[in-house]
Amino acid sequence: MSEESTAYDASTIVVLEGLEAVRKRPGMYIGSVGERGLHQLVFEAAERALDEVLGGTASRVEITLTADGGIRVADDGTGLPIEHAGHGDGPALESRLTVLCCGAQPVSRRSLSDSFVGVGLAVVNALSDRLTAEVRRDGAHWVLEYERGVAVAPPACTGAADGSGTAITFRPDAEIFETLEFSFDTLAERFRELAFLNRELDITLADDRDPAIPRAVRFRFPDGPRDHIAEQNTPLHPGVIGLEREYSAMEGSVEVALRWCDCAEERLASYANSRPTTGGGTHELGFRDGLAAAVNAYAREQQLLTPSDPDFTPAQLGAGLTAVVSVKLDHPTFEGAIRDRLGNEPVRACVAEAVREHLTAWLRTHPAQATAVLTRISTTTRH
Repeated sequence: MSEESTAYDASTIVVLEGLEAVRKRPGMYIGSVGERGLHQLVFEAAERALDEVLGGTASRVEITLTADGGIRVADDGTGLPIEHAGHGDGPALESRLTVLCCGAQPVSRRSLSDSFVGVGLAVVNALSDRLTAEVRRDGAHWVLEYERGVAVAPPACTGAADGSGTAITFRPDAEIFETLEFSFDTLAERFRELAFLNRELDITLADDRDPAIPRAVRFRFPDGPRDHIAEQNTPLHPGVIGLEREYSAMEGSVEVALRWCDCAEERLASYANSRPTTGGGTHELGFRDGLAAAVNAYAREQQLLTPSDPDFTPAQLGAGLTAVVSVKLDHPTFEGAIRDRLGNEPVRACVAEAVREHLTAWLRTHPAQATAVLTRISTTTRH
């Protein structure tokens, strides 16, 4: 290879700026250009609206799969400020749609953590062949239109408006994505999950792609994870065991719901700031510590385990157990290649204490149900 062909200096460096970088390397921002990335666009667009509900400035969010293959995300919040209109309360909508990370919410217990890298609406705009934003605010209706991240025209006030809110309608760019077919079931699974993890949320997902069979489902769970557990399997005992507790030591809160069911497998789902932690972490370890401590101690109190008997194994404790462990932290630390494991060390001891104390009290005040649970555990084969 000649010196000429291997020469490398500043002139060979290509700098990609703004939304051009997103379109050039979309996988860096949404994970892939396949089905996963396609659905991530929806979650990016919805996260801002859902955070408004959690923040108390909106009450509901409606997500619609439109007949032309697009997505519409609408909320009844105060309406995002329009730069042209001179509002100064937070980042203007034009900036949110064109500047990476503009308006991104800091991660905290009061915000969702769906964003792949927290860049939101700008990435949605960059990867859509068409995006329209509508704002109802201060009695006026504003419309902003973009094509592949570039404004078609200045923001336009199209007349008077009743109420307030923001609606983002976009159609993914066929030049970017390998598929343009959204899965209603995939979206429903995640929005249902978000709703039971955050009881304040009121989410409607509608599908208008086929006029002959339109469908819509509403996700709202006033009792949070307890509602989710109540729907699972055939219960071994009535009622769902649930607890909520705040801990300054872990700078956050823990919520747990569990019930033993008439099935063989364990179904444990854990979350940190509403993000699925499929790799586990300190909150899962704390849950198992507290569960084992409470059940083994109660079994010895009732002389179901003698002083010489070993403790129940994790496999015995988990047989038929369905549980949700959710922590919400001011400063979560995610570990692993895909950030699917919680690493905050103080969380383990706090969750263990909460589960041990609450489950111990439940076992002692529900002797008949406790007997059914312990009988199931003790007759499960050790391995």
